[in-house]
Amino acid sequence: MTVTQHSPVASPRHADAAVPHGAVLPALFVSHGAPLFALDAGTTGPALTQWGAALRQQFPQLRGIVVMSPHWMARSLQVMTGPQPATWHDFGGFPPALYQLQYPAPGSPALAQEVLALLNAAGLAAQGDEARPFDHGAWVPLMHLFPQADVPVVQVALPAQAGPADVYALGAALRSLRSQGVLVVGSGSMTHNLAEFFGGVREPAPYVLEFSRWIESALVRGDLQALLNYRTLAPHAHRAHPTEDHFLPIFFALGAAGDDLHTSYLSREVMYSMLSMDAFALQAAH
Repeated sequence: MTVTQHSPVASPRHADAAVPHGAVLPALFVSHGAPLFALDAGTTGPALTQWGAALRQQFPQLRGIVVMSPHWMARSLQVMTGPQPATWHDFGGFPPALYQLQYPAPGSPALAQEVLALLNAAGLAAQGDEARPFDHGAWVPLMHLFPQADVPVVQVALPAQAGPADVYALGAALRSLRSQGVLVVGSGSMTHNLAEFFGGVREPAPYVLEFSRWIESALVRGDLQALLNYRTLAPHAHRAHPTEDHFLPIFFALGAAGDDLHTSYLSREVMYSMLSMDAFALQAAH
């Protein structure tokens, strides 16, 4: 697999994402793309880095990150509890340099216990996993967001049988963390049909743009029901996501964000013609 050029998508409304002022952190959705995103950052990586630096300035009380990635799917609800999770290179066939990368952010057993308590209080039975490493769906985007790797990170598993409403409920159970110095992140992919990956320099596939902008329109309208039912309402939903796993983390961010939202886009880049790298922050509209 070779490093390719990227096709940026023209930015419509609210193109420049700003980190909000106030005591409550935003929730964040990021597309982590292919593992090579760690090295081949396109325009999305620098946008995440800039946003992360601005967040640190405006929220110096940032004490941790809670992230969900589709690369940790479990039969039951699990939460990372280890103090120093390893960096897992959970992929094959990429350049050797990719396997040398490490993201040595600490875990946070204390924050993990808070997460477990909130989930269990919401009736969502969860257990800790002390041995869980960071998979690339977590460490690759975090490497761009917080390159110093100095913010403690706790990862939450995506339950294997969960649907959009289930994942939304998981995020909603953790909503209070945003007012306690914790950034809640859903890491997935706005589009993810790897059967259509051919490499090379190619224009964004039209269906990728149509699906991504339909989702953006629903976000801007605050139409949660449309988003929860995207599988039947969004154009090309099954082509954009032959399986739901890489889209479901968007609902983790939406649940953590709650109602009355303003959506600020960090990126609308498309890589390899078929991977939409959309990333956006969600915060209160007032």
